[in-house]
Amino acid sequence: MFVRGAILSGCLIFLGSTTVFAQDAGRYPPDMAERVQACTPCHGAQGKGTADPYFPRLAGKPAGYLFNQLEAFKSGRRKYPPMNYLLAFLTDDYLRQFAEYFGDQRPALPSRSPTEASKAVLERGHVLVTQGDLERSIPACASCHGGSLTGQAPGIPGLLGLRASYISAQLGGWRYGTRTAKTPDCMQLVAGRLTEDDVRAVAAYLADQPQPADPAPSPGGSYSLPFACGSQPEGGK
Repeated sequence: MFVRGAILSGCLIFLGSTTVFAQDAGRYPPDMAERVQACTPCHGAQGKGTADPYFPRLAGKPAGYLFNQLEAFKSGRRKYPPMNYLLAFLTDDYLRQFAEYFGDQRPALPSRSPTEASKAVLERGHVLVTQGDLERSIPACASCHGGSLTGQAPGIPGLLGLRASYISAQLGGWRYGTRTAKTPDCMQLVAGRLTEDDVRAVAAYLADQPQPADPAPSPGGSYSLPFACGSQPEGGK
């Protein structure tokens, strides 16, 4: 508790100092790379992620998605006390600058941990991620997150570089309503149709994937989604 409290205090001082930059709605200031060092203990240098399974990779995700998550933590719609407290007094403009900074980063994916999942589990995950399950009205993950699983601007995140336990926890949050998004909440709809075995299979498969040749998210409007999603404006613009 002392270590986490010390880190949080340091983050608050570092992020909150000289917040005059937050009044500017333009690109992030030149020293943003220094300011985001406060995020490094949890999210890794350049937001590339760490070996800790409970803190996600931020680098390369669409800035619109990252801003949505920061805003959700700030408003309390997404609940994690350290993040809720950390962001409570930062302006939306400043949060957009953070989102733009991390969205622009392209560090290599962290090394993959050896999987303990069986071949059968990984194969089930592959089917759900690439094909879905039409009999249960479960679309393929790739139909929204892209064939390379790198997401689509402005609001659909990439799924690579995340630990299986983190992916599983987030899918569980969607299933049980502890994580929500703007309506229509498409992830809650999809995750609600997954079984616990499905979640384990999808998480194991995604965590086992290598970095694609181009890790950048697809531009908005590159492909159509299978249904309306509140986090992704129509046409992806």
